[in-house]
Amino acid sequence: MAENTPAGSTTDGAITVGQPVAQPTDARVSAAASYDVADFPVPSGREEEWRFTPLERLRGLHDGTADATGALRVEVTAPEGVTVETVDRTDPRLGKAGKPVDRVAAQAYTSFEKASVITVPKDAVLAEPIRIAVHGEGGTSYGHQVIEVGAFAEAVVVLDHTGDAVVAANVEYLIGDGARLTVVSVQDWDDTAVHAAQHTARIGRDARFKSVVVTFGGDLVRVQPRVVYGAPGGEAELFGLYFTDQGQHQEHRLFIDHDTPHCRSNVAYKGALQGQDAHAVWIGDVLIRAAAEGTDTYELNRNLVLTDGARVDSVPNLEIETGEIIGAGHASATGRFEDEQLFYLQSRGIPADEARRLVVRGFFGELVQQIGLPDLEERLMAKIDAELKASV
Repeated sequence: MAENTPAGSTTDGAITVGQPVAQPTDARVSAAASYDVADFPVPSGREEEWRFTPLERLRGLHDGTADATGALRVEVTAPEGVTVETVDRTDPRLGKAGKPVDRVAAQAYTSFEKASVITVPKDAVLAEPIRIAVHGEGGTSYGHQVIEVGAFAEAVVVLDHTGDAVVAANVEYLIGDGARLTVVSVQDWDDTAVHAAQHTARIGRDARFKSVVVTFGGDLVRVQPRVVYGAPGGEAELFGLYFTDQGQHQEHRLFIDHDTPHCRSNVAYKGALQGQDAHAVWIGDVLIRAAAEGTDTYELNRNLVLTDGARVDSVPNLEIETGEIIGAGHASATGRFEDEQLFYLQSRGIPADEARRLVVRGFFGELVQQIGLPDLEERLMAKIDAELKASV
């Protein structure tokens, strides 16, 4: 099942209100994978996986013309017991989570020189988060990171992107049996930055993975979170929030491959848009293969359009090859402020600007609380407030 939800419309399961545009029903159309960039043709923009992306704004990341002339400053702060390594391309842990699935990710894989590998040992329970600060200092860069969490370990990782850069990168999460990993990836780039990234998580037996993707800055940001299960009992929660401003293109393309029995996934992404030519894209692909009996999955996307001139493309795709599942569904909705909400607040003496801020804060609040780090939660809510003030 595949639907494209226009602004002001809602989908829930098989029920659609609005004017849906038919899409390919096979979620695997965009799932071809290879480590070799030569296996991917240069995209033209007519391909399903590229049809929403303004290719000219990728600065050559998609066609091989972007030479690695830039610099990224990466600083890792990790609790005692965590191993932080810089390795070369021959390290056997690289590529273990999964292959690149498009030309940009493959270009990043074939172009990086050194990779970062962060290892949390077996049974370790970290009291403090691992913080990875990635700061762009101009030019084009390619990156690769691996975060490996040993069996029955527990860790939180914050991946924070700032500065100005053109970046293509792959990030891998290897989650051992019974382990728990929460990753918060923040894209708070300068307005001129370009960032294309594939995040791939391989989840072990009875392991749990939580991803929170937060996107504010950048001229163009395209993030692809992907989940594969290595054994039964794995659970994945994928949360995201994005605030798309004037002229920005922010694209989040998720793929969850349920190829293993008795696994679970839950997806919830929310976005707000304001300003002329603000464009947000959310693609949620979930594939339940014939062998994946006992699967339980749900995905949700909500978008709040704050001004005229903004555009949202929200496409939930759900493909099911077995009827022996616990549950599967999706929902997508895009709309403006509800006049009743604003009227209710203003009728109680709250000024219009403050009422608007409270509504947006409430819209995002549930997802921000999933982070579980008070300092980062406060920073993100302050960023949302700043975005709203800038539009007044």
